[in-house]
Amino acid sequence: MQTRTQKIVFFGGLAVIIPLTLVAIVPLVFALFNSPGIKTEPIDDSGAKAATTDVDGHWVVSNQMGKNATSAGFTFSELLPGDERVTSGSTPAVTGEMTIEAGTLTAGEVTVDMTNIVTDREVRDVNVRRSILHTEEYPEATFVLTDPVDVSQLPDDGSIGTVTLTGDMTIHGETNTITQEFNALRTEDNVIVHADIPFNRLDYGVETPEFVAAKIAEEGEINIRLKMDKQ
Repeated sequence: MQTRTQKIVFFGGLAVIIPLTLVAIVPLVFALFNSPGIKTEPIDDSGAKAATTDVDGHWVVSNQMGKNATSAGFTFSELLPGDERVTSGSTPAVTGEMTIEAGTLTAGEVTVDMTNIVTDREVRDVNVRRSILHTEEYPEATFVLTDPVDVSQLPDDGSIGTVTLTGDMTIHGETNTITQEFNALRTEDNVIVHADIPFNRLDYGVETPEFVAAKIAEEGEINIRLKMDKQ
């Protein structure tokens, strides 16, 4: 039988251990859900040189690492009780191609491997893949150009121009037609394009499960940057 002194010592110990445990765990929880993640950034045109090849031809997405490397992903606000933080995820696992004939972009398609999108927290990555994006069932997201567009006006002097593209974007098995302005840089023998595409996850059937600690805002962005080589 415990003595009164033993009980006092036991409960007194709990009174010390529990607050110390909370002090250790709470920062970890907030670190998991409040870190900024890994974002696909805009084009870096510092040191860009003039184009050394004609814009016409067949172009494919390059997966070479380095400056302005190909990347795609998302940016959303995570909603926690009394707090809101922006976080991003990205992947270099992108394939695609485009065809330009007589200064007109006539065909283009991009495919993103959603199973490889990562933030900077493995716990978040697992939740996003399994419980939100359901990547086992919907492993890819795609964009397919539907309307030809004139790209002959894009600068060839190493400066950034813009082009507006219309196409079908498919995420989570749902397809919507979008029209979006892209930045484009012709530099040496590459074309680099980038856009932050406004995205409402509900338009693509992307829900936040009730058991996920951090809810995700309905409005976000699809971030994409493609470095393309001429074939």
